[in-house]
Amino acid sequence: MDKEILSIVIFVALFGLLALGMPIGFALGLTATIGTLILIDTHATLALLGSTVFDTAIDYNLSVVPMFVLMGYIASNAGLSESLYKACNKWLGHRRGGLALATIGGCGAFAAICGSSLATAATMSQVAMPEMRRYKYDDRLATGAVAAGGTIGILIPPSVLMVLYGILTETSIAGLFLAGIIPGILMVLFFMAAISIMTRINPKLGPRGERAPMSEKLAAIKDVWGVVLLFVFVIGGIYTGVFSPTEAAGVGACGAAILSVVNRTFSMSMISDSLLNTAKTTAMIFTILIGAIMFNNFLVLASVPQVISGWIEGLALGRLAVLVVILLIYLALGCVMDSLAMVLLTIPIFFPIIESLGYDPIWFGIVVVMVVELGLITPPIGINVFVIKGMMPDVALETIFRGVLPFVVALILLIALIVAVPDIALWLPNTMN
Repeated sequence: MDKEILSIVIFVALFGLLALGMPIGFALGLTATIGTLILIDTHATLALLGSTVFDTAIDYNLSVVPMFVLMGYIASNAGLSESLYKACNKWLGHRRGGLALATIGGCGAFAAICGSSLATAATMSQVAMPEMRRYKYDDRLATGAVAAGGTIGILIPPSVLMVLYGILTETSIAGLFLAGIIPGILMVLFFMAAISIMTRINPKLGPRGERAPMSEKLAAIKDVWGVVLLFVFVIGGIYTGVFSPTEAAGVGACGAAILSVVNRTFSMSMISDSLLNTAKTTAMIFTILIGAIMFNNFLVLASVPQVISGWIEGLALGRLAVLVVILLIYLALGCVMDSLAMVLLTIPIFFPIIESLGYDPIWFGIVVVMVVELGLITPPIGINVFVIKGMMPDVALETIFRGVLPFVVALILLIALIVAVPDIALWLPNTMN
């Protein structure tokens, strides 16, 4: 069978299995194995399959994934998200849409010790939604703020998605972490600006809360000093070269456990739940990763990256136009695919093209993460939206999607800014060098 026809058949089969509900990791692995069997003999295919699973499982660099996941679960189960939200609420709650502003601020702060969009959205919805409902916030603003705020979780370091991108492309994970800080802060500010504009146009969307006295504001800051210290210690250690990202992940997980002891939220059940959830999440990530690597091996054997690269070059587009085409493809995929699977599936195809065009791989990694974030809140999939729907079953799905629209616009504007001014993302990594 011709390689191009085979590749089309395998892609159709992949999306067919996904439409039938097969988990993405198994769908990738099954279609990749069938495609590889057709291209090469059975013995070589099985040998490639075995080596892929074994090499991925023992890769030391991938130990950073369970450690950062564990850090996030401990922080969540230890109630650190509540302290962060309360601190933001004390300082911002008296403004128009203040509780929504506090939600975005809390999401940004929690992202600094979590690294997962879904975990950030789910955790902050439990903390913020009851308070916003108590003050009669419109469900569109309330759910939209939580769903959009959750996307910050994979941009502000530490980020599991950045780790996997760095491993796939052999790009500095430390550089990616540092590159995500300023765009992450800007995302918080852009989302807050969207809330301010919405509530200025329609103040009933988010009524003002009570103004807290300065003594309570200062007391709230004291409650979150540990989180700030942990973030500075982990990212500062990477920046100064004191420890590697893998070592920083272990330090972060240990630091989160110490904070739970200091905050008197430590318990054996909390640690047990954190370890169990970490094992489940890590198994899911590794299953998808192994499936994606197998699928990437098939793509290489079928010369798909070269074909797509030749097709894009044949369009006779300029450097920027090629980038726009790639980003539009990501936006389309984001409407129907999981963010992790999307990155693992597309990076081996698009990254060589980006490199040949002379774009910085660290900068491209940040742009990809931001486009993936957009996919988390856009229909028809919008995983963050479905997470909020699961937490708030009485709110219509349409209401949540309407609520995230202003944040989608804000995120598109920020992506355009990062594309136009790459130094926004590259300034911190360049100072490290």
